[in-house]
Amino acid sequence: MQSPYDIADDRPVTVDRREGPYGEVVLRRRGGGAGEGGRGDDAVFEIIANGCFLMDTADGRSERLLIRSALGALPPGRPSPALLIGGLGVGFSLVEAVSEPRWGRITVVEREAAVIDWHRDGPLAAVSGEALSDPRAEIVHADLVERLRTAEEGAGPYDVLCLDIDNGPDWTVTEDNDGLYSPAGLAACADRLTPGGVLAVWSAQPSPAFERALRNAGFTQVRTEEITVARGVPDVVHLAVRGA
Repeated sequence: MQSPYDIADDRPVTVDRREGPYGEVVLRRRGGGAGEGGRGDDAVFEIIANGCFLMDTADGRSERLLIRSALGALPPGRPSPALLIGGLGVGFSLVEAVSEPRWGRITVVEREAAVIDWHRDGPLAAVSGEALSDPRAEIVHADLVERLRTAEEGAGPYDVLCLDIDNGPDWTVTEDNDGLYSPAGLAACADRLTPGGVLAVWSAQPSPAFERALRNAGFTQVRTEEITVARGVPDVVHLAVRGA
């Protein structure tokens, strides 16, 4: 059987495919040739969930912005803030977080066991391997919506919640994720935050309706930061602060 890493052109090749409790999740690879170690230094990996493209390793600017902007929105004088990242994805948000010494505890909640495996023992270890070994970082295999609502032991409070589990409030890949952006879901986010804590939500497109929902949920200083992409509407990060 031919290895996907022997393919030298830019056609997507399936590296792994898993069926889980939330449907199918696929890791694909584009380009790179064989390269050193059989992977190719310029290979791009894509995560597909239930047939819908989620993210890839081609850029990562908006995932990094999610973390930087959230830290910048925190009130000054808060030492070693605790961070929850919702969604491991291709690892850019985690890598950005561990590169910043000001962060304290860094918890990543990921519900897909396959995604965790791809980072620990698979091709995505090239992105996140060093970050996973950071003593501040912890990967939790759990459903983020459930974890926020049930307040399990060790589930908070956090100074910052950075959420990137879907394509955004207006474009969910999994129906259950709708609850995260509902009034009850936003209330659960507020409950997990310390007073003055920051909620940051990545989205593939701006959502004025979600901004209104954040204000209606009692969040303040609601704003949206954009990052230009090659085609189409910009990616955005929605930012909001829990009241004191």
